[in-house]
Amino acid sequence: MKTVARILLLLLCCMDVHYANAQSKKLTYCNPLNLDYGYTPFETFASWGKHRATADPTITLFKGKYYLFSTNQFGYWWSNDMLNWNFIYRKFVRPYNQVKGDELCAPATLVLGDTLLVIGSTYNKDFTLWMSTNPTKDDWKAAKDYFKVGAWDPGMFADDDGRVYIYHGSSNTLPMYGQEIDRKTFDPIGPKKELIKLNPEQYGWERFGEHNDNVFLLPFMEGGWMNKHNGKYYLQFGAPGTEQSGYGDGVFIGDKPLGPFTYQKHNPFSYKLGGFAKGAGHGATWQDKFGNYWHISTMGISVKNNFERRIGFWPAGFDNDGVLYTNTAYGDYPQYLATGAEDHLKSNFTGWMMLNYNKPVDVSSTLGAYTANNAVDEDIKTYWSAKTANKGEWFKTDLGAVSTINAVQINYADQDATFLGKSLGVFHQYIVYASLDGRVWKPVIDKSKNKTDVPHDYVELKTPAKARYLKMVNLHMPTGKFALSGFRVFGKGAGARPDTVQNLIVLRGDSERRNSWLKWKPVDNATGYTIYMGIAPNKLYNNIMVYGKNEFYFSGMDKELPYYFQIEAFNENGISQRTRVVKVE
Repeated sequence: MKTVARILLLLLCCMDVHYANAQSKKLTYCNPLNLDYGYTPFETFASWGKHRATADPTITLFKGKYYLFSTNQFGYWWSNDMLNWNFIYRKFVRPYNQVKGDELCAPATLVLGDTLLVIGSTYNKDFTLWMSTNPTKDDWKAAKDYFKVGAWDPGMFADDDGRVYIYHGSSNTLPMYGQEIDRKTFDPIGPKKELIKLNPEQYGWERFGEHNDNVFLLPFMEGGWMNKHNGKYYLQFGAPGTEQSGYGDGVFIGDKPLGPFTYQKHNPFSYKLGGFAKGAGHGATWQDKFGNYWHISTMGISVKNNFERRIGFWPAGFDNDGVLYTNTAYGDYPQYLATGAEDHLKSNFTGWMMLNYNKPVDVSSTLGAYTANNAVDEDIKTYWSAKTANKGEWFKTDLGAVSTINAVQINYADQDATFLGKSLGVFHQYIVYASLDGRVWKPVIDKSKNKTDVPHDYVELKTPAKARYLKMVNLHMPTGKFALSGFRVFGKGAGARPDTVQNLIVLRGDSERRNSWLKWKPVDNATGYTIYMGIAPNKLYNNIMVYGKNEFYFSGMDKELPYYFQIEAFNENGISQRTRVVKVE
């Protein structure tokens, strides 16, 4: 009996360990976030076709849950884990405000005690400031019917001493402003104060244009946000323009909530120039349940309209010298969410590589020039479209060799969509099949009964699959044709990771010190490269992901500072060692 008891006890212990391991497994996510984004509410914005659109996000931790607000969504989302989001439909703007679209634009949130406050952008003086103690439901009332601080792109901040401030501005001629607000009446205290402004003549990343080269338009400063860390005030802003790949967030640091402020030398602190989806500007920095900092921001598409945008978030933090940073390396590959306190200077990247970049594809049909390879070119701006939205239209990708598949991200494109604004009750349905030989297929993702809107569906497989081919079969589209901007397969190939890059050269001219030209010897077995850069050899906090080229023109430098660069190669099998750090004066 004692032997039997020991065996039973051992089995129970093993079961407990297995259960604990299952419970502690980290969740993964992939940018752009898979939210049921609404479509643009304005016909005038649908210039080249109706499309989903949002931007200017904030995430706020309130009573143990996360609340995400963004532009023109007729509501907001909440989540327990930062992965699974629940949408709450609500029109915040009242008819008497006479704001076109009846919707919040670039909203701001603030937690005061047991209350969550929210307000959108406005130049009117009769905008409503809303409050809720139970925002998991549409349970709101007016905290201030006529909020006198009419502000565009507002950010609100409560200091440790209980005093409340608002920061606002969205202009290519005006600075960002700040003002104190009475905590009880929400009336302004004193006049607004000019705080910060752009200086594109010194800081290359602040110049307008896709390549910071537009001489016809001045850059925009927008999206104010404030954090306090170790007694310092970090006033953040977005620039130079939301439609540009170099859209990022910068920061000034001060000793008081209304300044004066000094430009952080490491800027922009949030930056994503390369990869599948680019841009990391106009966002918010917040702490999760474990005290870790994250940064959420706008990612651009800007094909059907300049304001066709999405949302992504990345690990962030403050280093030992008080430098605010955001870690966007491999930022649109699968990343781990936190299960406890973390060092975000270390990567949250899962290590699951892109398996089907520019690999052979086959499709059921093709609409015009929206060719099949657009779905595997790692560019969210291009897409493949089938001729119809019919059940049975399909897309097939060949990984080139049998690989281990951990996750798939399916990014739908809005081809011939008919929706404007928020449509509830819409959904996608599909099945993804896997095959070793292209003849025998088995389902690995079954969304045939799905009833949710999943425009950027990210699915981590419960058990990694071995396959060479994947085939997605459409069953139902909510609107428009069956179209994909990215069918992205993540995991590990069976081959060798790339060799280390050789001969990295960085040229910086004397006449234009904001620009540099990086070039390196191509690595034969690489599909792409990640360049790391910064203003100190041990603070290479920004990065650029480059596919299919062995050069990059970088025009985002501070003309007065030296820069340091390092590069690594990657392919479907892994990442090479980094090169030595290269300094350019």
